[in-house]
Amino acid sequence: MILDTAFICLCILITNGVCADGDEVKSVCVTEGDSVSLNTDVTGIQTDLQILWVFGETRVAEIIKRDQINTNYIFVSNDVRFRDRLQMDNQTGSLTITNIRSEHTGLYKLTVIIRVITSVKRFSVSVYAPLPITVISSNSSDCSSSSSRSSSSSSVSRCAVVCSAVNVSHVTLSWYKGNSLLSSISVSDLSISLSLPLEVEYQDNNTYSCVLNNPITNHTTHLDISHLCHTCAEQSHRSYIIPGVVCVVLLLPIITGGIVFWYIKTRTQPVESEEIHYATTTFCAHQLHRTKPDGGDDDIVYSRVMMS
Repeated sequence: MILDTAFICLCILITNGVCADGDEVKSVCVTEGDSVSLNTDVTGIQTDLQILWVFGETRVAEIIKRDQINTNYIFVSNDVRFRDRLQMDNQTGSLTITNIRSEHTGLYKLTVIIRVITSVKRFSVSVYAPLPITVISSNSSDCSSSSSRSSSSSSVSRCAVVCSAVNVSHVTLSWYKGNSLLSSISVSDLSISLSLPLEVEYQDNNTYSCVLNNPITNHTTHLDISHLCHTCAEQSHRSYIIPGVVCVVLLLPIITGGIVFWYIKTRTQPVESEEIHYATTTFCAHQLHRTKPDGGDDDIVYSRVMMS
């Protein structure tokens, strides 16, 4: 009696099936618009076999074959969500979803019954939207300058850049310096716009990149510092020129006034007269006499002039 009872219990267990991997859930990630295949791992259609696919509570596909003579029973759902999108392999029972959409995200349950053995598999399908192109922009009004550590007289020009992505969900937006992560921000369910700021030095020679990724793929945009931060560099150069110009403008009236004052003063100052000394002239008379008897021209004799 005890043996009969044990045999009956064993038959009940075999009839109900053994789900060795019933708790296993395989995660499948796919990009919207692509196709995904959910495999049964069945090598070929056998006799006395049933393969059933269920999405949530909806039966989407099924194959039943009882023996070699009877024709297989194949069912493919015409549910509006899967219309013209489902393909079922009549040899293995694998299910393919073409042109997949976000509405196909969810849990798919596969039940395979071969004779009296039942196995169950579960597939968690996640459909992600294609990644948009990230855009890196600069805020020219947000430039700063700070003293260098090596020299208090030198100044380092910095500018703020922002990496943005619009209409994204289930993604992570990150800044990298080379291979090192600097900062990141993530979004899960909602379709929103993300922005992640970063401050860099204009003369920085490091490689910076903005990475947008989901579990399937990633998109990388590299930062061109010289292109985006040239405005900040110009502002840095102007920071040296403008104070000099201001000083010149402020000093110009003073310098001009000094020149005018000097000019006027030199023009109006009286010239000191020099004292003139006159010499006293004394003529010494000499008697004239002729030196030529022939009556020619007389010799000229000059008198001495005495000045005192």
